[in-house]
Amino acid sequence: MPLRLPDGLPAIDILKRENIDIEEMLVKKDDKRPIRIVILNLMPFKATTETDFIRLLSHSPLPMDISFLKLKSHTSKHTPQEHMDRFYHTLEEVNKEQVDGLIVTGAPVEDIPFEEVDYWRELQEIFNWAHENVRSTLYICWAAQAGLYHFYGIPKYPLPKKMFGIFPTTPLKLNLPLFRGFDDVFRMPQSCHTEVRREDIDRIDDLEVIAESAESGVSIIRSRSRQDFFITGHMEYAPNTLDTEYRRDLGKRDDVELPKYYYREDNPENGPLVTWRAHANLLFTNWVMGINEM
Repeated sequence: MPLRLPDGLPAIDILKRENIDIEEMLVKKDDKRPIRIVILNLMPFKATTETDFIRLLSHSPLPMDISFLKLKSHTSKHTPQEHMDRFYHTLEEVNKEQVDGLIVTGAPVEDIPFEEVDYWRELQEIFNWAHENVRSTLYICWAAQAGLYHFYGIPKYPLPKKMFGIFPTTPLKLNLPLFRGFDDVFRMPQSCHTEVRREDIDRIDDLEVIAESAESGVSIIRSRSRQDFFITGHMEYAPNTLDTEYRRDLGKRDDVELPKYYYREDNPENGPLVTWRAHANLLFTNWVMGINEM
């Protein structure tokens, strides 16, 4: 499971403790060119999100070169500048070599209109660049909403309360390469205050809903003309992420309830019951394999 990671990245030590053999994952410069994956990390705590995505990508049998993209128009308040300078690159730097796959993470700006997000214009430029230069892009959570709005004009809608939990989800086209090896139902973590609606998506010929949940709604949308996927949830979440969010928001928000289908016996003291990780690993492996087959 070879990966080429930036030397000194904090995720390396964490993944070593999880028995992922990092030494074998680091490939030599003279090896066959690995698939190049770039992650635009919009989350505030960069190192946590880096680890979440690298953990999933490490299950691929293909060699990968993973790097991180930063915004010039936004300064992270929760990650040291030294970390950003060492491990993150501008679009101009990233674009010097072929990029095969792009992952755009969620961001804690759901309640803000897209045009009022301070980095919206730069984000649009990156979306347009990816559309012309990258084989396949995964847009995650808020980024999925942003991508759908930017390319197709699809709006987001506020929810009366937070969609929060691990929801049974149905893949609608099991013959798609993205769902290779999937069961008839999988579970997707959701943590959102806004949503996109199926009726808006169905009006766009280029878009197709390929996974949805009876409780949490549209889950995965794909572009028919490109290998782009818009994922409304967080398959990358670690086992304790929703617990951290729940305890953080207790007493601070009145629209957050106990995450559904998450705690053992619905009791936070019993800890989470992890039910989504196998399909999460499969989803990201299938995505990388699909890029390789293009």
